[in-house]
Amino acid sequence: MKRTITRSIAGMPASDGAGVKLNRLLGQPALDFLDPFLLLDHFSSDQAGDYIAGFPEHPHRGFETVTYMLAGKMGHKDNAGNEGVIAAGDVQWMTAGRGILHSEMPEQTDGLLSGFQLWVNLPASDKMQEPRYQEYSAECIKSEHREGAVIKVIAGTTSNGTVGPVADIAVKPLYYDITLVSKASFNEAIPEGHNAFIMVFDGLLTVEDEVANSGTINVLSSGDSISITAGTDGARFLLIAGIPIGEPVARGGPFVMNSKAEILQAFQDFRQGHF
Repeated sequence: MKRTITRSIAGMPASDGAGVKLNRLLGQPALDFLDPFLLLDHFSSDQAGDYIAGFPEHPHRGFETVTYMLAGKMGHKDNAGNEGVIAAGDVQWMTAGRGILHSEMPEQTDGLLSGFQLWVNLPASDKMQEPRYQEYSAECIKSEHREGAVIKVIAGTTSNGTVGPVADIAVKPLYYDITLVSKASFNEAIPEGHNAFIMVFDGLLTVEDEVANSGTINVLSSGDSISITAGTDGARFLLIAGIPIGEPVARGGPFVMNSKAEILQAFQDFRQGHF
């Protein structure tokens, strides 16, 4: 059964960290949550004042953050001694688990900085696991070439067998960055039972005659496959899917747990220096 677009929602201007300007697609009033996905932000500016203050040290518990860079460089550092820089085409999949303090700061003072941050929930059984990182450079991420299409596979396995480097994630995600030339079509399987969405960030496309414009997040219906056709100027978009967890979601700023009591405990643990 082919998937269709059930909702198409424009991103909402927002800011986070120390004032980084971004386009919030998921985690806004029009689309608060799509199990297991909690938030999707797109940051993109060549004005240093929009991003230079970055995301100074802050805590996380109970979920995963996925940072995917399109342009520029972002340095990261945490209280466990991990430190590095992710550049254009790189991805970092951080499992915050029971708690971590980290910062994400631009490694540039001018030029374009562009990328995405996705928050992925963890099931209750995994929320208090040890924090960990999966970090891959652009060279480690395989691209699959089809007629009129290039699919960069960050997580999951395509119908043609291209495997993304990110592995051992509870919700069995697909995370594809797809580029289509003018009027090209793309057909792909999506596991039945996965919740899925498309985020268009260049051009426009159609899914079963429904149009998805640039700057929108498009929630997909149930089904086991999708057919996408680019507009006359081509298109570039993210296709993301994952198994819904189906558990209560309690949020408190940078913490995502299953109950209010667990959120209060997270704040107490953070204040007492237990992260």
